[in-house]
Amino acid sequence: MTSSNPPPANGLDPQAADPRKDSLIEYPSKFPIKVMGAKVDGFVHAVTEMVRQFDPTFDAATIELRDSRAGNYLGVTITITATSREQLDDLYRALSSHPMVKVVL
Repeated sequence: MTSSNPPPANGLDPQAADPRKDSLIEYPSKFPIKVMGAKVDGFVHAVTEMVRQFDPTFDAATIELRDSRAGNYLGVTITITATSREQLDDLYRALSSHPMVKVVL
């Protein structure tokens, strides 16, 4: 004999996993992202403006810059306040699709 429990009144399955527990990141938290691209005028500004769309509290004074060995590329490390997995995914997609960006880590 098996018993069947009726669904909860709110329609949510109490056995369903909480998506916040699927992540190793606790939100909100400071989260560094490295963006690499050709060392050209406007690259850092473009990255900064894009980041501000996803984190209005972003402080550009925290940006770290590092030239490649030959000086042709620039690594830009930005540290955002990550508030959700969706925010991070959307920011990574936006940065990766920008024509000046070569790599996002």
